[in-house]
Amino acid sequence: MAPAAVQDRGFGGTRSSMTTDLECPFGVLGSQLSEDDLRETAYEIFIAACRPSAGRSTLTYISQSDKAERPEKSSPSSSSSSVSPSLQKSLTSTAASRVKRALGLRSSKKSSHSKDSSHSRSKKPQTIGELLRLQMNVSEQTDARVRRALLRISAGQLGKRVESIVLPLELLQQFKSSDFSDAQEYQVWQRRNLWILEAGLLLHPAVPLERSDAAAQRLRQIVRGAEEKPIETGRNSEAMQALRSAVMSLAWRSTDGSTPETCHWADGFPLNLWLYQMLLRACFDSGEETVVIDEIDELMELMKKTWALLGINQMLHNICLTWVLFQQFLMTGQIETDLLGAAENQLDEVAKDAKAVKDPLYVKVLSSTLSAIQGWAEKRLLAYHETFQCSSVGFMESVLSVALAAAKVLVDDISHEYRRKRKEEVDVARNRIDMYIRSSLRTAFAQMMEQVDSRRRSFKKQQNPPPALTILAKDIGDLARNEKEKFSPILKRWHPFAAGVAVATLHACYGRELKQFLSGVTALTPESVQVLEAADKLEKDLVQIAVEDSVDCEDGGKGVIREMPPYEVDSILAELSRTWIKERLDRLREWVDRNLQQEGWSPVANKEKYAPSAVEVLRIVEETLDAFFELPLSQHQDLLPDLVAGLDRALQRYISQTKSGCGSKNSYVPLLPALTRCSTGSKFRGV
Repeated sequence: MAPAAVQDRGFGGTRSSMTTDLECPFGVLGSQLSEDDLRETAYEIFIAACRPSAGRSTLTYISQSDKAERPEKSSPSSSSSSVSPSLQKSLTSTAASRVKRALGLRSSKKSSHSKDSSHSRSKKPQTIGELLRLQMNVSEQTDARVRRALLRISAGQLGKRVESIVLPLELLQQFKSSDFSDAQEYQVWQRRNLWILEAGLLLHPAVPLERSDAAAQRLRQIVRGAEEKPIETGRNSEAMQALRSAVMSLAWRSTDGSTPETCHWADGFPLNLWLYQMLLRACFDSGEETVVIDEIDELMELMKKTWALLGINQMLHNICLTWVLFQQFLMTGQIETDLLGAAENQLDEVAKDAKAVKDPLYVKVLSSTLSAIQGWAEKRLLAYHETFQCSSVGFMESVLSVALAAAKVLVDDISHEYRRKRKEEVDVARNRIDMYIRSSLRTAFAQMMEQVDSRRRSFKKQQNPPPALTILAKDIGDLARNEKEKFSPILKRWHPFAAGVAVATLHACYGRELKQFLSGVTALTPESVQVLEAADKLEKDLVQIAVEDSVDCEDGGKGVIREMPPYEVDSILAELSRTWIKERLDRLREWVDRNLQQEGWSPVANKEKYAPSAVEVLRIVEETLDAFFELPLSQHQDLLPDLVAGLDRALQRYISQTKSGCGSKNSYVPLLPALTRCSTGSKFRGV
C-alpha cells in the first residue's frame, strides 16, 4: 500500500477538497489520486492533444531550462516545427470575448495574466501556452520534462493521433529515475501515472470490465507492486513489457468485440469529467480568482482538442462548465454574484440540451449536477430570512434564479413528475417559490417563539409585563412588514401574490398558538384580553397586506383570504365578557342569599341604625364595577348595560328579601292595653 502521506491526498472519501460545503456531483474516484495528480495529467493531455496531426511537437512555450538544453546551432526548421501556432500566439487583451458575453461576465480590472508584484516582468506569460502553464500551476521543470517526452513520443510514433496513444504508458517509458531531482520525486511521478491507468482502465473504464479479465488482474498486481517499489520502465524491461501488454489489451477493448477507432484510458466516467474540470478551472485568473481570464475564448477552443480523448461532447462540456462556474463561486467565498449569474446563463444551454439528449450517462451527470446545485441553493432559500437578512437583494435573486432553473430542468426534462400526474401545464417556479416562502416563514416563526421568553424578561421592570403572545404578535407584524418591503418584490417575479402567501403562513402559525392559549382560558383576565386584542390587530394588518398584494390577481386575493380563517376575536371577547359578567352577578346573588339567612337584624342592636349586609352589598357592587373597567376592553360601552342591569337586579333582590325578612309595619307598633270600665268608686268617675 502507498504511504499514508500519499493516501491522504486521494479522492477515496466522500468529499473533495475542491469544494467548500458541497460534494462534487461527478462521483467519487475511489482512487489515491490527488488534485495535483489530476491537474498534471490534465495538463499533459492538453499539451498532447494540441500536437499537430503531422507529428510536430506541441512545444508552444520554451522554458528557460529548455533553452539552456537546446544546441545553439539548431536548424530553423526544427525550431519552427516544435511550435504549435495556436498555443504560441502572443497574448492580447480580448475585451469583446464571445464566451464572456454569453456568460454575462465582466472583464478583469487588470490584465488577466498579471502576477503579484514579487514576480519580475520576465516571469509574466507572453503566450497562451505559457499562460496555461501558470494557470494550472505547472512548474517549468515539469513542463520541460513533459514536452521532451512528447517530442520523443512523436518521433517514435509519427503520424499517430493522440486518441490512439495511452499517454501515461508512453510517458512511463520515456523517463528513468535519473531524469528527476531525486528518487522520491520519480517514485511519486511513476505512482501518479500508474494510478491514472488504474483509474481509467480498472476503476472507471469506458467499456465495462469483466471480473475475470486476466489483463485487469495483471495491471492491478503491477500497480500494487509499484506502490512498494518502483518498477523498471526501460524499453526492454520485463515489467514494462508486462505493463504495456496489460494496458494495451484493456485500452483497445470495445463493447461488440471489434477494434475501436480510439483507445480508451481517460474517457471513462467520472475520471474524464474530473480531468476536464481541471482544464476548465484554468480559465479563472490565478491572481484574481473571481475573474475569468480575457483569453478564455482561445483556451476554450483549444480545450476542444481534448474532447475525443476524454470522451467529452458539447453537452457534457456545457454541464461541466456550469458546475465549474458554480464551484468557483463557492470557492471564492460566495461574494462574486457574477459567477453565479454566469452559471445561471450556462444553465440555459444545459436546459436546451436536456430537451434533446436522452443518453443515460448524460442524464445521470445532468441529474446529479443539477441536484447538487439545487440542493445548495434550496438549503438557503428554505430559510431565506436567516440567509439573506443582511445580504443584498441581488444575491438572493441570483440564488433564486439558479435554483429555479435547475428545478425546471429536473422536473420537466428528467423526472417528468408533474406530467405523469396531470395534463395541464404546471408552473414549477411558482410551486417552488410557494414552498420557499412557507418554509422560511415557519422557520422564522419558530425562532421567534424561542426568543419570546427572553423578550418578555426584558420587560421585568414593568409592574405588569405584556403576555408572551402579545409580544409575539408585535414581532410577527414587524416580520410581515419586512417581508412585504424586502423579500416579496423579489419573489413576486415568479409568484403573483408572494406577500399574500407569506402573511397567510404567518396567520396560520400564530393562529395555532392562539388556539392553544385559548384552550386554557376559562375566564376573562387582563392577560387574555391583551392577547386577544393583539391578535385582532395582527390579523387586520395581515389581511390588509394580503388584500393589497392580491389586487391584480384574477380572483382578487380570495384564494389567499380563504387560507386565513378569522380568529373571531370579537365573538370570543364577547362570550368571555358575558361569562365574566354572569359569574360576578351569580357570586353577588349567592352572597346576598347566604348573608340574609345568617344575619339577624335588630334596630336596637345595630348602633349604626343600618344592616352590615347593606355595606357589603354596596362594596361588592363597587368592586365589580372597578374590575369591569380595569379590563382592557374596547367594548365597555356595549357590555356595561348588561352589567348594570344585572347589578340592579341583585340590589332589588337584596332590598326585597331584606324587607320581607323584617315583617310588616304593624309588627313594630306595641299593642294598646285593653279598655276597662270604671266603678262607681273610681277616682276617674266622671263628674
